[in-house]
Amino acid sequence: GMAAYAEHAKNIGFEDLDVYSFIYEALAATLDDAKTVEDLVALTLKTGEYGVKAMALLDKANTTRYGNPEITQVNIGVRNNPAILISGHDLTDLEQLLQQTEGTGVDVYTHSEMLPAHYYPAFKKYSHFVGNYGNAWWKQVDEFGTFIGPILFTTNCLVPPKSEELKNRIFTTGSTGFPGCKHIVADENGKKDFSEIIALAKTLPAPQQIENGNIIGGFAHNQVMLLADKVVEAVKAGKIRKFFVMAGCDGRMKSRDYYTEFANKLPADTVILTAGCAKYRYNKLNLGDIDGIPRVLDAGQCNDSYSLAVIAMKLKEVFGLENVNDLPIAFNIAWYEQKAVIVLLALLYL
Repeated sequence: GMAAYAEHAKNIGFEDLDVYSFIYEALAATLDDAKTVEDLVALTLKTGEYGVKAMALLDKANTTRYGNPEITQVNIGVRNNPAILISGHDLTDLEQLLQQTEGTGVDVYTHSEMLPAHYYPAFKKYSHFVGNYGNAWWKQVDEFGTFIGPILFTTNCLVPPKSEELKNRIFTTGSTGFPGCKHIVADENGKKDFSEIIALAKTLPAPQQIENGNIIGGFAHNQVMLLADKVVEAVKAGKIRKFFVMAGCDGRMKSRDYYTEFANKLPADTVILTAGCAKYRYNKLNLGDIDGIPRVLDAGQCNDSYSLAVIAMKLKEVFGLENVNDLPIAFNIAWYEQKAVIVLLALLYL
């Protein structure tokens, strides 16, 4: 998980050699049978410490290049143009796709973990960057059938395509790949040629609409701090009683309906802080707001759980508390794979 975040940052041109060194140290430690339980617990906490460093590095990379996320209404309907769907985490891939599709008549939609790209100022200038299509990764089995156009996977969970027709519409790049799907490799300058995807999109119909309306997001740490006075005032006035951090991964199991039910049953004076694809369990519920503050504050991708930690630390300062655990914050985090685990270890360390 840490390596994944470090790779995303590297793709934008940001590296921390200390993170790489620690990864070697931790891997080597798994081969050392002399390590005691105490040694391994200490190493686990150190893993969390370096997880924080890796997420901070990626946050710096994303915001330096694309600006600080802003409160944004994201369209979840469709337009009547041919389109490409992009899924995953690597914003450099989206940037290149938007540049290459500009003026072609082909729209671009985000899917799953790419949704938070809409919050970054740098991407708002592209009029053909239309909105978000669908939900979390596991629903792609059904949603890719109605999208109709080509799909580009950067780094995200790819469910094996059920048909040759779908396999022919799926393109992969970066760390994602699947037998029979076209893989696009960067040249020595990091440039990727998406012309084949664009050409295919032009031959296919526009996506079918599966929902309509908007969802709101962009509540990363910089944006929330701009609202800090309003948030603190609402807490002191008793209008916000508790924050619930509900972040991490979604999954296909029926038991994950628990997160939707949990969000629905929370009292009206509580606020959900979220990041990662777990948010699709509740980000389209009509939970209202508290004095204009939405009850679901979406910070972004799973790595933006770092933002939630920064927000907690800042609130601790603002309220003059000794310990972050004294804040009215509870954690209810879903995990499915490695990146969510490094988030959990980072929180444990903090």
